[in-house]
Amino acid sequence: MNFDILRVLPELYQLLLVLGLFVQTCAPREKWGEVTWVPAAAAVGLLVSLVGLGAGAGETTLMFWESYQVDGMSQFFKLVISLGFLVTVLNGMSQPTLADEKRSDYMLFLALSAWGLMLLASSVELVLIFVALEVSSYSLYAIVPLRARERRAAEAGLKYILFGAAATAISLYGLSYIIAWQHSTYLTDLSRAVWSFADAPMACIGLGLFLCGFFYKLALFPFHFWAPDVYDGTSNETAAYVATLPKLGAVVILVRLAAMLEPGIEVTTFIAILGALSMTFGNLAALAQTDIKRILGYSSVAHAGYVTLGLVAGTAAGLSAAAFYALVYLLMNLTCFWVVCRLAQDGRNLHLDDLNGLFKRAPGLALILLVAAFALVGLPPTAGFTGKLYLLSSAWDRGYDWLVIVAAVNTAISIYYYLNMVRHAYTHEPETAPDGGAAVAVHPCSLAVGGLLAASVLLLGVLPASVFDLVQAAGQALLP
Repeated sequence: MNFDILRVLPELYQLLLVLGLFVQTCAPREKWGEVTWVPAAAAVGLLVSLVGLGAGAGETTLMFWESYQVDGMSQFFKLVISLGFLVTVLNGMSQPTLADEKRSDYMLFLALSAWGLMLLASSVELVLIFVALEVSSYSLYAIVPLRARERRAAEAGLKYILFGAAATAISLYGLSYIIAWQHSTYLTDLSRAVWSFADAPMACIGLGLFLCGFFYKLALFPFHFWAPDVYDGTSNETAAYVATLPKLGAVVILVRLAAMLEPGIEVTTFIAILGALSMTFGNLAALAQTDIKRILGYSSVAHAGYVTLGLVAGTAAGLSAAAFYALVYLLMNLTCFWVVCRLAQDGRNLHLDDLNGLFKRAPGLALILLVAAFALVGLPPTAGFTGKLYLLSSAWDRGYDWLVIVAAVNTAISIYYYLNMVRHAYTHEPETAPDGGAAVAVHPCSLAVGGLLAASVLLLGVLPASVFDLVQAAGQALLP
């Protein structure tokens, strides 16, 4: 068994952070709210993930009885997970709807979920994949309802658990079909098996059912029903995490499965159809929303559809585009949620009218929101444009012309509801806002973090080559 501690340093450090938070929850009650050290620890974790990327990006290493693979793709996603965890921890430090005595528990479950996602990034055995997925999920089941004085939070938590349990059951059922037909749970063995419906019908059905658990995490149609309600009911800070990081775990597994299993035309066509339906339904449903978190909830359904463009392509360019877009999606949404959390300092849900006159009340936040909205649409020079361009070109090269056209039409539809947020912020007078146009007090450090997020979205759009080349090399290494 090969073992190099530098290659697994990110997940080991994250586990150490989890244990530290667990010890704090066992401390006297007056210590439970003292979590000011967590952002610094998360920042160190980001640096550790950079070290892990440097140590593991060059070659592929199988560990722990060939069930755990460290390669460029896994290390890239661990770095992105660490980045997302850092931003969500910073976001959650000022959560107004969370009691002080629950803050250490809250941070513990966030850290545990991120650790599960890191394990998921390197898992190449179906049972381990399933266990890592559940570790990341159960933590979120605990924190989604944590929103004081909001009955909707309990409803959101219940829906998240019930839909998650259903997706888990379906995935387990599919896993049993795969084991019965292919007699193995190791992706290295399954990559040599046949995955066409004509030769292995039960295996293909099992694979489709197993993927349902990841479609649920990705909020792909028709596994999306939980997303708008959960985003709406839970706190703004928790929604920022639920809307971004779990999708990274889903994307990395889907990329790995698409590369190693080489599914037949039946499976790829099925995913392409779900992607087209997801894009269309998500964008059309978002048009009718006025609650910003519900808008972002339905938009996440549409973005899940965009990711399928790279998955169905199945080439190094397509898989790399899907991984690159996962990073872009994380940055775009965290930027948008950062603005939402700074505006809703009392923890309430924001509506479009709450953005009225934002350019006068908080010009810095208005500019950050503008960059995020432009990126979510896919307008140049943002990373949203570059990411979609990579996805569309990879699908077009593989002959999925109809799916590219559907994606282009849906991008045009999304212009309305994304830029509607910008319209409220820049063309409406502050006096028309529900709070009467009061100025928004923003701490300079909060504004600086939001500015860095917006700058990263622009930088990835203007200079994407270095990051995309890294991801493309990792994607090429995945292919047999």
